[in-house]
Amino acid sequence: MKIGGNVSIFMGTHIRNPKGVFIGEGASIGPKVLLDGRRGIIIGKNVTIAYEAILWSLNHDYNDLYFAGNGGKVVVGDYAWICSRAIILPGVTIGEGAVVACGAVVTKDVAPYAVVGGIPAKEIANRKKQNYQYIPGKQQSHII
Repeated sequence: MKIGGNVSIFMGTHIRNPKGVFIGEGASIGPKVLLDGRRGIIIGKNVTIAYEAILWSLNHDYNDLYFAGNGGKVVVGDYAWICSRAIILPGVTIGEGAVVACGAVVTKDVAPYAVVGGIPAKEIANRKKQNYQYIPGKQQSHII
């Protein structure tokens, strides 16, 4: 696992195959987040991942006789925000500055600065494209 500076990882975070996980500078990984690094996860700079969010990089082929695994790398762009209990499925890219609403299930790529919500997640708004300066990982106080 590779972790940039000023990163906060809260208690209860579970990381499967840490070798496959990269967390960029200034990111904040909230309590009880699950990061499944078996096919790779790249988390950009200054990303916020909130309470109980799940990022899956591997799933199973329910039609395969042996229930074989399949999946793909998950990429989260700089300044993206994944809200509480959102689920990101294998092979998805979350664009820079995008927001995934609470409880959303993301099955497809999310455009930069899009706000998505629902099951499956659909675009519901757009975030202002600007030169964001916040560093969520540096602003946290309860890290492990």
